[in-house]
Amino acid sequence: MLRRNAVAVGVTLAAALVATPALASVTTGAAADPLYVQAKAEASAVVKPAPELVSALTRDLGITGEQASVRLVNESAASKVEPVVAKQLGVAYAGTWVTGPTSDLVVATSDSKQLTAILKTGAQAKLVKHSLASLTAAQNGLNEQAKKTAPSSVNAWYLDVRNNSVVVLASDVAAGQAFVTASGVNKALVKVEQSSEKARTFYDLRGGDAYYMGSGGRCSVGFSVTRGGQNGFVSAGHCGRTGSSTSGSNRVAQGTFQNSVFPGSDYAWIATNSNWTPRGVVVQNGATIPVNGSTVAQVGSSICRSGSTTGWHCGTVQQLNSSVSYQEGTVYEVTRTNVCAEPGDSGGSFISGDQAQGVTSGGTGNCSSGGVTYFQPVGEILQVNGLSLVTSNGPSPTPTPTSTSTQNPGGTWAAGTAYTAGSTVTYGGSTYRCLQGHTALPGWEPPNVPALWQRL
Repeated sequence: MLRRNAVAVGVTLAAALVATPALASVTTGAAADPLYVQAKAEASAVVKPAPELVSALTRDLGITGEQASVRLVNESAASKVEPVVAKQLGVAYAGTWVTGPTSDLVVATSDSKQLTAILKTGAQAKLVKHSLASLTAAQNGLNEQAKKTAPSSVNAWYLDVRNNSVVVLASDVAAGQAFVTASGVNKALVKVEQSSEKARTFYDLRGGDAYYMGSGGRCSVGFSVTRGGQNGFVSAGHCGRTGSSTSGSNRVAQGTFQNSVFPGSDYAWIATNSNWTPRGVVVQNGATIPVNGSTVAQVGSSICRSGSTTGWHCGTVQQLNSSVSYQEGTVYEVTRTNVCAEPGDSGGSFISGDQAQGVTSGGTGNCSSGGVTYFQPVGEILQVNGLSLVTSNGPSPTPTPTSTSTQNPGGTWAAGTAYTAGSTVTYGGSTYRCLQGHTALPGWEPPNVPALWQRL
């Protein structure tokens, strides 16, 4: 009965993700459960976490095994519901996150008239002052200022949906405030906090699941990928430059960096030779965790990291779309977590449940006292480089963000067109400026690839 009911829910939720006229629920001839309830029912039929994953979450998050299992179901459901509520709330949408030991979904809005509609989805509702769009604009303004100049005492900045603000972390608060002022963004949207956090990149120490660069440094493999029959893996850009050679943990010749970006972003992909076979798994202290996709985990979701120095550690997603200032330069649109890491863990896998999230970039602290770590989202790496993630069932298609509308959004943007940095297009009623020269592919619509396009 459970399997049969799960199939029916899956059809209903799929319809909701394509075109939902209302937030509360979707019907197929009979009264349906609220949207979030439907999503959890579907997730419970397919989310089967490995015992090792449940054990690690229990250890690192201080929750029971039962709470860990429920948490993973709820987090999977939240990721499916988020694009639906975001579209339906429109300009009043202020973000989503999960909270509590079992990750209950919270949806924020800047319009009090939307609270009832949110509650009818089965999620918690929160009224806030600022929309996600206004906070994102402020975050982008700080990013633009950092490209001109940013004081070394400004260590990181991020959009904090739970507190409805953009947070700037600085060792010198006055310098942080000056940075905000110079950016020209609305100061009411930004909080400057004193912080001794100073991120650094992680590499050059011994570990388990490692690879070595020709220069002698060591980093960690992120996720296996393929492109046009060529096997390889993704990792951090600061680990090596394009053209650099690599060897595996056994020091056997392995591959070559095909594309490496750092700073600005922090990603690379390495093509490997025929001695190496890609597997859709992440190593967890001797066991393996399957990789089955790359759906983005929401703020508050549990997340685990595997690296060649410190092995397997877990925590939660703190903020999406953060910016962090390293000695080498600023990296934008990374995800901030409270998972610890140490040198040599760079490039290693961040995974939530069985969904690939990104590769370790850098952070502060260590795995004895705890710390903060940032990761480069894997979706951007796959899309920009035309890569396919290797899952436990084999290669998966290069991700194309799910559309919540069946209508053509219109505009001048077109797949197959070569765009240069600085050129502008329209899409879905908005104007975007190109950040990196590229030839557009289906799925690379401007709202879906913020690394390539900035909304004006």
